[in-house]
Amino acid sequence: MKTLTEHLSHYAAYHLDARNVATHVVGVPMIMLAVATLLARPVWLVGGMPLSPAVLVSTACVLFYLRLDLRFGAVMAVWLTAFLAIAHGLAAQSTALWLTAGIGLFVVGWAIQFLGHHFEGRKPAFVDDIVGLLIGPLFLAVKLAFALGWRLDLKSEIERRLVLPRAQPSGAIA
Repeated sequence: MKTLTEHLSHYAAYHLDARNVATHVVGVPMIMLAVATLLARPVWLVGGMPLSPAVLVSTACVLFYLRLDLRFGAVMAVWLTAFLAIAHGLAAQSTALWLTAGIGLFVVGWAIQFLGHHFEGRKPAFVDDIVGLLIGPLFLAVKLAFALGWRLDLKSEIERRLVLPRAQPSGAIA
C-alpha cells in the first residue's frame, strides 16, 4: 500500500493551478455530501443503531485514512461524520427532495471539478489511479493543515517527491 506522502505527491501533481485547487474546495465537499446523501437510504436498525450504505462506505473510507495517518484519519472521521448527519437528514425527507439534493450536488460538484481541471490543463488524478477519488478529500484537509502551519515536514516531503507533468509534443495524445 502506498504511503500518505506517495498518495499526496501523486495527487498534487494534478493540482498545481491555484484555480483548480480553489474549485476543489467547493466541488469535493459537494461530491462527498452527494455520495453520502445518495447512499443514506435505505436505513436498517442493527442493534438499535441506524445503519445505511453511507455509514458502511464512510467507515471503510475512515479506516483507509487512519491507515495512512492517524491524525488526518481522525480529521476525516469528523468530516465524514458531519456529512453523514446532513445526508441522513436529507434522506429522511421526501424521495423527490432526497434525490434532487443528492443528484444536484453530484452533478454541480463534478461540473466545478471539471472546470478546475480545465484550468489545470490536465485530467483528474482518478483517471490514472482510482484511489484519487479517496485522496481528493484528504488533500483538502492536508492543504488546510499546511495553511495553518501544521505538518510542514509532510509538505516539504510532498514537494520533494512531486513529479511534474511532462510537456506533450505538439499533436501528441496524452
